[in-house]
Amino acid sequence: MAAAGGGGRSCFVLGASGETGRVLLRELLDRRAFARITLIGRRRLSLGEAEAAVEQAVVDFERLGEHAAAFQGHDVGFCCLGTTRARAGADGFVRVDRDYVAQAAELARAGGCKHFVLQSSRGANAQSRFLYLRVKGEVENLVEAVGFDHCTILRPAVLLCKRQESRPMERIAQQFLGAVALLCPTAYSVPVEMVARAMVACALQPGKGKVQVLENRAIHELGKAVPQQGT
Repeated sequence: MAAAGGGGRSCFVLGASGETGRVLLRELLDRRAFARITLIGRRRLSLGEAEAAVEQAVVDFERLGEHAAAFQGHDVGFCCLGTTRARAGADGFVRVDRDYVAQAAELARAGGCKHFVLQSSRGANAQSRFLYLRVKGEVENLVEAVGFDHCTILRPAVLLCKRQESRPMERIAQQFLGAVALLCPTAYSVPVEMVARAMVACALQPGKGKVQVLENRAIHELGKAVPQQGT
């Protein structure tokens, strides 16, 4: 059963099992922003009560072209797909964060998607010497080149969240940056909830022009401008 509301519009979410993706899904459901929400991933997610409100398409990312049907008929595509070099190795990181995302964007455009919303990273630069930032910059360029009516790229700094997987060094950094955020809230970090709210907000009201890039401060501003549910 699809989510009610949303004026008949449809969206898909890539990376719904990740930190941003989980919060984004909750935001979409709470705001009833889309009539149809499809999660596209390598496995079905256990969503509890929310399971009946979304559709799930299980795909093989290594053979993504065989799953074009999953990308058809959506107005907006949200992409939070990503891994880490530590978890997947350098080649695996490039394959997930650049190749999978770029191919998904192409399939989405071919399927009629008008607006692609991509979570990237602060400092993304295709010319960077650092693999992470270079790959993020490369995938930004590839997605832009697909030719969506609207393409929104968010470049958050360090995400403040409670990760399900253990990343001890990142947890220490988050604790430090959480304290810094009290003094300089937009400088080095951003709560994952604010990123999710900003993603939904820019999808509902796209900016001017075909491509919009939101840096960390702009994400904070947009996220704050969106009232939290229940307030």
